[in-house]
Amino acid sequence: MTGFVKNAWYVAGWSREIDAELRRVTLLNEHVVMFRKSDGSVVALEDRCPHRLLPLSKGKRIGDTVQCGYHGLTFDCSGKCVRVPGQTNLPASAYVQAYPIVEKHDIVWIWMGDPAKADPETVFDMPEFSDPNWAAHQGDALHLKSNYLNVAENLVDPAHVSFVHPTTLGSSASENVPVHVRTEGEAIVAWRWIRDAEPVGFFKAFGGFAGNVDRWHYYYLYTPCTAVIDFGSIDTEKHCAEEDRDQGVRIFALHFMTPVTETHTIDRWMHLRNTAQDDPEAADRMDAMFRKAFAEDQEILEAVQQEELRPAKRRPIRIAIDKGPLVYRKRINDLLELERTEDLASDPSPAFVYHD
Repeated sequence: MTGFVKNAWYVAGWSREIDAELRRVTLLNEHVVMFRKSDGSVVALEDRCPHRLLPLSKGKRIGDTVQCGYHGLTFDCSGKCVRVPGQTNLPASAYVQAYPIVEKHDIVWIWMGDPAKADPETVFDMPEFSDPNWAAHQGDALHLKSNYLNVAENLVDPAHVSFVHPTTLGSSASENVPVHVRTEGEAIVAWRWIRDAEPVGFFKAFGGFAGNVDRWHYYYLYTPCTAVIDFGSIDTEKHCAEEDRDQGVRIFALHFMTPVTETHTIDRWMHLRNTAQDDPEAADRMDAMFRKAFAEDQEILEAVQQEELRPAKRRPIRIAIDKGPLVYRKRINDLLELERTEDLASDPSPAFVYHD
């Protein structure tokens, strides 16, 4: 397995998942205890008392502090020990790690790496979140028995839609349509248009199209674990240009992947839509179709994971559609390498003179 990039923002939960109760959350193979303070803000602490290692989530809250359930050591929201029953001195080593948190658009983000590098301005955002012409709806937290790399690669791969989702998001009309890939910039992007084709099941349900449509899929993968799928349809006769996709029925499916362990990933998915905003039942009906499609993905990804855990007989092959996933893997490896090493050559010794 590759490992986890720690210096990045990950989704710890939807806002509705975190309340005043102490809750254990596992991310990147680490246990964290989370709760809401009396002022409503979210706290995340290492879920292990430094004394006898009992999880703090098995203790109790006392105001905005957490008391260990074994011997009563009590920690504030910064992770500092503020009480050791039976003694007045507080050892400097009696602390737990506190993790930076940002709550935005009803999503709770956590930073598992170096706190000094946690910039709230780099939390993922889209203008559509704040645009009144778009409706936002949070879906589920899908638990996948699969490594996060496989889950992420699936979300920058338009080619699988024709075969895995033939009744919901794809059809045979797109099987041989070329996929375009762009790997420059913040996101890896893979996309294609299927022109003058019958609408797929999703847009038969929500587009109200009577005839053929032009439809698109744009897959954006942001390292390490955020994916946005921009897909939609418009009447073929309108000859829609790529930059005019808002004129059609357009959906953004967002996937926030949280690696739990090497073989367990939580995919929290939601959507933004420019259609059916006045229909109170639209979000639920869309959720039903998304659940069907994502269950199809789950079956594939978990089967792949099982095979990856078995002894390999030969090296796997790569084909043309794998350009995006290959670049993604390289970006992950580059980030992991940066975290494994410390750059001590930023101020070179006078013994070395550089001429480039």
